[in-house]
Amino acid sequence: MNSYDLSNALTALRTQGVIAYPTESVFGLGCDPDNETAIQKILDLKQRPAHKGLILIAANIEQLSPYADFSMLDETLLTNITNTWPGPFTWVVPAQASLSKLISGNFDSVAVRVTDHPVVQALCTAYDKPIISTSANLSGLEACITAEQVKQMFTGNDLLDCIIDEPVAGLANPSQIRLALTGERLR
Repeated sequence: MNSYDLSNALTALRTQGVIAYPTESVFGLGCDPDNETAIQKILDLKQRPAHKGLILIAANIEQLSPYADFSMLDETLLTNITNTWPGPFTWVVPAQASLSKLISGNFDSVAVRVTDHPVVQALCTAYDKPIISTSANLSGLEACITAEQVKQMFTGNDLLDCIIDEPVAGLANPSQIRLALTGERLR
């Protein structure tokens, strides 16, 4: 596992790798959302069932367009979403028909967020696309909030290629998750 170096993280993303990185409140695990081998590595690493789905995190809304079908939302709903971004708000929106079921799970929707964390912003900008974002933990355990906790939780596991050793933004709670069509809060 490597310490923070944007080029190491980008290399891992480009070569079916999995990275751990800081988000607004916890460390996340990420990979290229167009690489099913890498997505499966995350599911295996977390011991998470694929039917639950995963979040996509991006530097801007344009990066999410190939995955989320924003055309299914009226202008008011889209404005409600964009008014919360960038920031710790995840929205469940209609998915593009081509989206991998490893991302959407058993749903016709996808959870998406435009982050305001500077490290993730830089990463997604340099990669020019969103990345998978799921909490860095084994399913059922508390999410890691430091790079050291990530190292301890995943010691001996060769599925994690790079850890970006930078701090989380410090929010006390995970990002809110809301349904775009109803505004209902899921988390």
